[in-house]
Amino acid sequence: MHVKKAVIPAAGMGTRFLPITKAQPKEMLPLVDKPAIQYIVEEAVNSGIEDIIIVTGRGKRAIEDHFDRSLELEIVLKKRGRQDLLKMIRNISSMVEIHYVRQAQPKGLGDAVYSARKFIGNEPFAVLLADDIIISPKPCLKQLIDFYYFNGGTVLGIKEVPYIQVQRYGIIEPEKKEGRVLKVKNLVEKPSPGNSPSNLGIIGRYIIEPQIFDILRYTPPGENGEIQLTDALQVMAKERNVYGYLFEGKRYDIGNPQEFLRATVEIALQKEELKKDFQEYLQQLVVNRWMT
Repeated sequence: MHVKKAVIPAAGMGTRFLPITKAQPKEMLPLVDKPAIQYIVEEAVNSGIEDIIIVTGRGKRAIEDHFDRSLELEIVLKKRGRQDLLKMIRNISSMVEIHYVRQAQPKGLGDAVYSARKFIGNEPFAVLLADDIIISPKPCLKQLIDFYYFNGGTVLGIKEVPYIQVQRYGIIEPEKKEGRVLKVKNLVEKPSPGNSPSNLGIIGRYIIEPQIFDILRYTPPGENGEIQLTDALQVMAKERNVYGYLFEGKRYDIGNPQEFLRATVEIALQKEELKKDFQEYLQQLVVNRWMT
C-alpha cells in the first residue's frame, strides 16, 4: 500500500524554551524565515504525503492559523502589488490537506500517535517529530518510504548517537545489518549508557504499519506516566518485521536551545540571499571577540 498520510505530534509544552513558549507553540519558533513546523510539513509533502494530521494541545492555535488562509493579508498584498509574497502565503495554505486532533493530556508520543487512529484507518502511515529538522538533498522521509515500497514492514529512521546521549533516545538492538538497513531485534526507551544495546537512536521519522494501534491500545504507561511509542514498537518487532534505516542528511534536534541556535545559523548560511553578508558578520564577530 502507498504511504499517503502522516502524523505530526505537536502537543508538547516546550518547557526548555520558557518563557517564550508560555504563549507561543515551540513548533512555531522561527528558523530564519519559516516556523520550524513548516520545514516538517514541507518534507512530508516533498516525500509524497497527501494528508497530514497534526496532533495539538492547548495553546497551539497559532499552528492552525499559520496553515490556514489569511484573506486580510492576501488583500493587502494584492493591493500593494506584492505578487511574490501573495503566491508564497497562498502556497502555505494549499500545499497539502492538514487536519487537526487534540491530545487531551500530554501522555506521551504513543498516546499522540494513537489519537490519530481514526484518521489513519487501516493504512501504513508516516510519523514526523517536529523537534527533528533533517536537511538532505533527498528528503529523509522519502528515503524511508522508498525502502518501505521495496521491502515492506515498519521502518524507523536511525542515526548513530554518542553513547553518553543514549538516554535521550529510543535505541534499537539490531539483529543484522545490510548496507543502510538493520533488522530490529529489540528496542529500548532511553536506556542508561551502561545498559544500552547499541548507539543506534531512533531519530524522529517513522513508517508504521496500522497494526500499531492495536498494540498501543494495551501499552501501559512507562517513564513519567507516558505511553511510549518505543514500547509498542518493541512488541511490534516480536510479531512483524521492523527495520532501522540509516538515513542520509544533517539532523538538528531543535528541542534543545543550543541545537536550535546552531540550526538557525547553519540554515541561514544555506540561503543565497543571506549567505554572503551573514558569513561576513559571523567572521567579524569571531575576530572582535578574540581581540577583546
